[in-house]
Amino acid sequence: MSFSNLFMKSGLNVVVRDAQAAVLMTATRQGHTIRGKPPGVARSLEQRIREENVEDPEVVARINIGFPQLKESRSAQLKKRLEHLKSQRSDKQLEQLARSNKLIIDLDKVQRTYVKTTGQHDLRLLADHYGIFEHLFGSAYFVPRVPLNISYQLDGDSLAPVYNGNVIKPAEAAKSPQISFDGLVDPITGQAAGQDTYWTLVASNPDAHYTNGTAECLHWFIANIPNGKVSEGQVLAEYLPPFPPRGVGYQRMVFVLYKQQARLDLGSYQLAAADYGNLEKRTFSTLDFYRQHQEQLTPAGLAFYQTNWDESLTQFYHDVLKSKEPVYEYDFPKPYLADQKFFPLKQPFNLYMDKHRDQKQVNKEYLERKLAKTHPFEGPKKPLRYPNAHPIRDVPSWLRTEIRKERLGTGRVQDY
Repeated sequence: MSFSNLFMKSGLNVVVRDAQAAVLMTATRQGHTIRGKPPGVARSLEQRIREENVEDPEVVARINIGFPQLKESRSAQLKKRLEHLKSQRSDKQLEQLARSNKLIIDLDKVQRTYVKTTGQHDLRLLADHYGIFEHLFGSAYFVPRVPLNISYQLDGDSLAPVYNGNVIKPAEAAKSPQISFDGLVDPITGQAAGQDTYWTLVASNPDAHYTNGTAECLHWFIANIPNGKVSEGQVLAEYLPPFPPRGVGYQRMVFVLYKQQARLDLGSYQLAAADYGNLEKRTFSTLDFYRQHQEQLTPAGLAFYQTNWDESLTQFYHDVLKSKEPVYEYDFPKPYLADQKFFPLKQPFNLYMDKHRDQKQVNKEYLERKLAKTHPFEGPKKPLRYPNAHPIRDVPSWLRTEIRKERLGTGRVQDY
């Protein structure tokens, strides 16, 4: 072995020993022992939880219950793309409009192309994001193959369309929406069906059942829709508008379209007219419904939106649901207060004392102070034009700060 090789190996050993010594030195620092393994060696909390809760991939695997997609060969797709590019480049008028900034793109055509290509796949991802499949079908999912066009009629000619998770208020969704889809197309091939087709439309809310957290509230049920004509379908449950209570936040309204193999007898789901506002009779489970009829039904379309409380629901609860309007409020935990000190250092004593007083009494004092400076007919006093130009003398520092805040309208005073 040459001298240079020996020197290089010995230098490498020195570097390795120095690195090992550095790792050992990290266990002690300035005479204090560091507990646990150093960063990079110790496992994170997420890694530990994943190791303790091992899941069988076969058990948690998701099942596609929808229609498959028949894709063209790669060569056929490439051929169509090249033909489209060739036709675009050979169009001289298109080039002239683009150069003169007069080219107008047909957005409706762009939307139709998007729906036919990747729109429904994106809808499936959005439904996963909002937990639609998890709360309706459990571990199953499907890719919508039949686009659903749903819109609510507003005053005049305006419409409130249902997009992928947009917000529609209960006042806008008071009446049944207009629904259209192409019921004469085969969901697998995308070609025209050679015979009559039948469909089932179910609208449910997985967040609206208050006695059973795993159930849903059935809002609309139309079965045996012939050839996509919704108006000719068998209405088993009349449309019930959404009714999210005040304080619960947003709720999801989900429309699921099923493709039938033939006419089905679903009379067991018939809801009587007298039970229109009976929420217990509207208890529904999409998973149970699909399991019972999975041999005759296949989910093919999906649409959903979000809704939250507005003022129109007060009358709806009294007139339709025949119940008192519920109001939910969050019960905030009381803030932690340490034992009161005789000399609180580095804290304004007035704010420190207010922490240990009844908050309602403090609010009452500020409200009385505001009302005392407000004339019953002329209103409050006009603020100073130059608040900081007026000197404040012969008062403690804490009171000077309070007066300055009151003049500027900042701090706690602005809440009253």
